Amino acid sequence: MTTETLPKQENAESALGVHVKGYLERVKGGELGALPAVFGLVILCVVFSVLRPAFLSAVNFANLFTQGAAVAVIAMGLIFVLLLGEIDLSAGFASGVCAAVLAVLLTLQGWPWYLAVLAAMVTGALIGLVLGSLVAKLGIPSFVVTLAAFLAFQGVVLLLVKDGTNISIRDETILAIANKNVPPVAGWVALVVGVAAYAAIQFLQARRRAARGLVATPIAVIAARVVTLAVVAGVAVYVLNLERSRNAAIVSLKGVPIVVPLIVILLIVWTFVLRRTAYGRHIYAVGGNAEAARRAGINVDRIRISAFVICSFMASIGGIIAASRANSVDPNTGGSNVLLFAVGAAVIGGTSLFGGKGRALDALLGGAVVAVIENGMGLMGYSAGVKFVVTGSVLLLAAGVDALSRKRAAATGRR
Repeated sequence: MTTETLPKQENAESALGVHVKGYLERVKGGELGALPAVFGLVILCVVFSVLRPAFLSAVNFANLFTQGAAVAVIAMGLIFVLLLGEIDLSAGFASGVCAAVLAVLLTLQGWPWYLAVLAAMVTGALIGLVLGSLVAKLGIPSFVVTLAAFLAFQGVVLLLVKDGTNISIRDETILAIANKNVPPVAGWVALVVGVAAYAAIQFLQARRRAARGLVATPIAVIAARVVTLAVVAGVAVYVLNLERSRNAAIVSLKGVPIVVPLIVILLIVWTFVLRRTAYGRHIYAVGGNAEAARRAGINVDRIRISAFVICSFMASIGGIIAASRANSVDPNTGGSNVLLFAVGAAVIGGTSLFGGKGRALDALLGGAVVAVIENGMGLMGYSAGVKFVVTGSVLLLAAGVDALSRKRAAATGRR
């Protein structure tokens, strides 16, 4: 080893030590991030795998993705509203309204799938525009506005599906979203491209920050992140590429469900919006202190309205996924426990109910926890009542962790 490489190695080790120490200090200061959700997810998976080995089967693993997809997508939109310290109680039935619009246009009016999907998403955006305007411009509390919409949208769904009829979805493209898979080779190619892109972005960001004299993430940490992503995603793709059909000679069932890359694309888009754009910084600023944000020149009303638009827009996508999975739309689409699970997913994943803290990834982590509880307890034969009790307890625990972490952060002067 040359004398020139020694200082570089020492600097790298020093940077790694500083990074790890800073992270531990943030955790002690109450910034737990996704740790509780990840820890809970691991524990749940281990418990259900021991009690019901079928939980680890390829069939059940694929079912987990399709089972929790709609809730995770709706939760991803809810995060934008929660970041502002607001709430949207109508997101579940808003997804039902958009799904009903899709079904009516597809099945009853004979529209092509792309126009019906566009109409459903536009409907979602318009719903968010109305709700956001009532909250931002008229000053009506979001709880009241969205509670009224929650009640009204149930009636709208009934009117659209003609007071209780079931509208079947027969379009192959729509049905494929939650019921078909990408070819196994395409899954591996997407994995390699995705991991390579993630690694390139991480290394380029660190290099750019170092060139500007800013504190950069150590190479060892970046490498650990890339390896972890590659291993977790690689195992998932491998399991999903296993044959899941009981009679492969008649019909083959293997590959990553189409809904998975759709969710990944949405995650990338909204993560970029929140972390890499001025709009994202404004969202966090308004959620942290709306008055300070207003004095800084941020149009607070516009930010609030846009957050509700994004929330309802994502609810429309969740409704489309739900309609695809059920092959139909009925008055219960978007109802029942959809809203409760979506809000629970966001909070369990690490998004604060008090505003100012949350990420798009929280929706996926929390959605995974909710799906695992629902799926695992179903395999164990527990009733719906027990599932609700357990899910509610997990949600209460997550909210408690959030409240305690905020108190800890305030005590240490981090907030």
